[in-house]
Amino acid sequence: MELWPWLTAALLGLLLLLRLHRAANFCARIALYCALCLAVSALASLVCLLRHGGRTVENMSIISWFVRGFKYVYGIRFEVRGRPKLEVEQPCVIISNHQSILDMMGLMEVLPRRCVQVAKRELLFLGPVGLVMYLGGVFFINRQRSSTAVSVMADLSERMVRENLKVWIYPEGTRNTNGDLLPFKKGAFYLAIQAQTCSCRPHRRPRCPSLSQVPIIPVVYSSFSSFYDISTKLFTSGTIRVEVLDAVPTSGLTVADVPTLLDTCHQAMRSTFLHISKTPQGDGAAEGSGAQAAQ
Repeated sequence: MELWPWLTAALLGLLLLLRLHRAANFCARIALYCALCLAVSALASLVCLLRHGGRTVENMSIISWFVRGFKYVYGIRFEVRGRPKLEVEQPCVIISNHQSILDMMGLMEVLPRRCVQVAKRELLFLGPVGLVMYLGGVFFINRQRSSTAVSVMADLSERMVRENLKVWIYPEGTRNTNGDLLPFKKGAFYLAIQAQTCSCRPHRRPRCPSLSQVPIIPVVYSSFSSFYDISTKLFTSGTIRVEVLDAVPTSGLTVADVPTLLDTCHQAMRSTFLHISKTPQGDGAAEGSGAQAAQ
């Protein structure tokens, strides 16, 4: 019984350390986030298997329900504008900016029905996290082997039209916390254009009236820097503003139009990001936005 005073004092000391020491608080919150991801992924995987028996996009609604609870643990609020624009009854490519590990919370907050993501292949091997992503229908790309990535995207372009899927992609290709948008990679834009299908010969497809259109819908998240900053070890509660922009049509476009389409989306998203983040405009991410490498 004499141990209780010491244990109580140690616990109070730890809580005080977490409140007063920013780095300790940051590490504790990140550790909790990782633990939550692993535990929730294991539980959600079990529910997905019991509910649907295997890999299907329908599992994403189950995964989304679990992950949306994270915001209550961390005191994160979301202010979403334009959510109905995501509920289109047709295939589309959704693109958004990519900032940190917290993006998963933002993704699940607005995830529309029948929407899958494209993710790097390494995530498939993260134990229960990789399992739940697989069960949710996530498409994994090996970014180190471009031929494999192209094959996966070609398969995805057919499936998204055949199964009426929405596909969510981060066109920056990597996490970015520099207060601006990185140049976009081209994969999402190729996917939207190549997914247009009809029974016409290839050379007639751009003018075919029966062509299945696959628009691009940009989604912009405000900067997390006011409450999450890995460089300064800041991690507190905060508000994330989310803006769903108008769909960008791809009707009649060919692969030759990809650079223009990419630039149009990048400019619209960058302008919105700087506006809702109240971030001074910089020059870094604007340079070279027309010379992106293929995803």
